[in-house]
Amino acid sequence: MRLRLITFENSVMKNFLRKLTSPLLNPLENATGDYHYSPSHRTILWVMGALFLGVSGVTLYFSLQIQQIAGLLPVALFGGIALICFIVAGLGNNKAVAKIWRNRDGR
Repeated sequence: MRLRLITFENSVMKNFLRKLTSPLLNPLENATGDYHYSPSHRTILWVMGALFLGVSGVTLYFSLQIQQIAGLLPVALFGGIALICFIVAGLGNNKAVAKIWRNRDGR
């Protein structure tokens, strides 16, 4: 029996998450004009999301250690940027990834 990995392509969950995040994805995916997409752009977006999530976690740790509630502002900011990176990299089409990088033909 062959082992099949569960893929995220065209699944019910992906469609639900795309519908849930459509206010973010629609402006990126419905842009007019040509675009230049490279698979490395999506990979870098995943890495950037992980880095911002790490910065958010470290900021949360230190703000809790010094007991400063004002430290939650950078946590929310860096966590929000990480969330946007993960949403576009995981759920966005090639045009959305190119648009977030501002890569278009005829720059």
